[in-house]
Amino acid sequence: MTDQALASAAATIIVRRVDYADPRDAQALVDLLDAYARDPAGGGTPLPGHVCAQLAQALQARPQAFSVIAWAQGKDGAEQPVGLVNCFEGFSTFACRPLVNIHDLAVLPAWRGRRVAQQMLARVEGIARERGACKLTLEVLQGNQPALRAYAREGFAGYTLDPAMGQAQFLQKLLD
Repeated sequence: MTDQALASAAATIIVRRVDYADPRDAQALVDLLDAYARDPAGGGTPLPGHVCAQLAQALQARPQAFSVIAWAQGKDGAEQPVGLVNCFEGFSTFACRPLVNIHDLAVLPAWRGRRVAQQMLARVEGIARERGACKLTLEVLQGNQPALRAYAREGFAGYTLDPAMGQAQFLQKLLD
């Protein structure tokens, strides 16, 4: 069944933690991340071959990493991956507790607007709570209004430590 046909059919969404050593999970992780990378919100460029070949193994080697995939299950029981969240545990020095950063969140276009992200975020929050995390963090592009609305519905907001200093911003410095 095609992605579009499955999306229009009654499908159940099942969100599971990724087993990086499982070939099916590893392939779904790469396929979903590549689809996101090709999307304008992900930069519009496919993942390089070495990333596709090494990603699952590299994530498995990092105990602070975890991912969840949303699987659409059709009436026949067949599953298709439709959404992905990659996370990394960090540390809040102000709270002296772990935090979980949502590094990637992607939902295939045919599945957007169906609350797939909401279900994945609930699973991520559960894992973060199990780890004793004090908060979830993420970054999102200003122009990605659907994602901003989805995140706001789930309780995400910009933050300030002192209103006189303004809202926090995410910056980067490329090293390659």
